[in-house]
Amino acid sequence: MLFLCTFDTFAKLCVLFHEKKQMTNKNNHTPKIPQNYQVNTDSFACPITTDIAVFGYVDHRLKLLLTKRSVGDFTDHWLLPGGVMEADETLQDCANKILFALTGVKDIHFEQVKVYSALDRHPIKRVITVSFYAMVKPGDHPFSLKGNVEQIAWFDIDDIPKNLGFDHAQIIHDAHLFLKNNLKDRLIVGELLPKTFTLTELQKLYEDILGLELDKRNFRKRIFQMDILKSTGKVKAGVKGGPMLYELE
Repeated sequence: MLFLCTFDTFAKLCVLFHEKKQMTNKNNHTPKIPQNYQVNTDSFACPITTDIAVFGYVDHRLKLLLTKRSVGDFTDHWLLPGGVMEADETLQDCANKILFALTGVKDIHFEQVKVYSALDRHPIKRVITVSFYAMVKPGDHPFSLKGNVEQIAWFDIDDIPKNLGFDHAQIIHDAHLFLKNNLKDRLIVGELLPKTFTLTELQKLYEDILGLELDKRNFRKRIFQMDILKSTGKVKAGVKGGPMLYELE
């Protein structure tokens, strides 16, 4: 049977056929791999770890949490809490895992600081680590010994042991500097101070973190300009002069 069509209809059919052919070719197209193309599998065989600088504020002193391990490298050295990122984890998952193992708490705030990839940072193999810092109130988080952690202790930020393992001295230095540069963040202050505090206690915290003395008048002027405090209407009992207690907005 013979079908007749106009020229316009025939032209449209040709266009449709051409588009369908292009789509079929596109779907079935397998890109050609150059003959000299090589995959360097060694570049993907590098373990990634996380190390966490956990800061606390105890007896009006800025402290850092360090651990000693029972197995692995540098067993006789103090180290930052850390661990290996597993295949099914993100860096954040890994950091959460480490903090939860130490504290039993899952909602500790932490932030990424820096990546360390020096070729010689590990004595045996190539390892890349990503550092984080976290803030805790030691009284609210009783740390426990789990896994390969055999010792755990708080150290004054100005009295860190000299025999640290790996490149953890540099990681601690960078995390402390990161903390100094982020003091305007109200969350940082809130994670270290009790719920209510005096302006003197707040200034002491800033001085401990920054490592310098601050002018009382200028400090208070700057703090009130930040608009992060509100008065509780109460004074601190047992302190001469009854200083006003404040809390974060």
